[in-house]
Amino acid sequence: MKVLVPVKRVIDYNVKVRVKADQSDVDLANVKMAMNPFDEIAVEQAVQMKEAGTAEEIVLVSIGPEKAQDQIRQGLAMGGDRGILVHTDDEVEPLAVAKILQKIVEEESPEIVLLGKQAIDDDCNQTGQMLGALLGWPQGTFASDVAKEGDKLHVTREVDGGLQTVALNLPAIVTTDLRLNEPRYASLPNIMKAKKKPIDKKTPADYGVDTALRLTKVKVTEPPKREAGIKVESVAELVDKLKNEAGVI
Repeated sequence: MKVLVPVKRVIDYNVKVRVKADQSDVDLANVKMAMNPFDEIAVEQAVQMKEAGTAEEIVLVSIGPEKAQDQIRQGLAMGGDRGILVHTDDEVEPLAVAKILQKIVEEESPEIVLLGKQAIDDDCNQTGQMLGALLGWPQGTFASDVAKEGDKLHVTREVDGGLQTVALNLPAIVTTDLRLNEPRYASLPNIMKAKKKPIDKKTPADYGVDTALRLTKVKVTEPPKREAGIKVESVAELVDKLKNEAGVI
């Protein structure tokens, strides 16, 4: 069984994001970049499936600049087999990403597409669902557990009311949540081996996809600074402030 894992290059989650002076976008100059954490979880899940004998090949895909190869190499060092870089220096919205992935899926014919539920830079949480709609495949989103049983893929989903388990016919789309697993650190020998694994280079034009933006970014601003708290002398004073100042009781 082949597993396709899309990965995105984003600002490292440990970095404090800066907004450009003109408020047009986030400042990416001299900023540490990394693999989207949810995608890293997806890579780990694919590798675990391969180790369990469920998957035979893991193909990593990234849509972005030339340096997105770094994130593909990271996935290859974790246990991926080969990569595909769809090179573009432009911003690509979720619909265009889903259309490119649709074309790649049609070429590669994977049984499962495993991807993070959302990227931490735009928080769209749309690509997996859009890809499922374009392909007409069943999908299990926000997965906290994935297990193949017979010809079905059982996905435990995190929903507002608790957990929901769905049985999907293959091929299927799965988007990963935080509690699915803890990604491994790639060993030095595997990092060296990853440098020799193949990465095919493509462009959106190779798949006939128009990546022109459909949304206009009006303004980017930093969140308001958190105000300092206050200390109260008694429970009665706390209740009074919650009731009369905060208005929460």
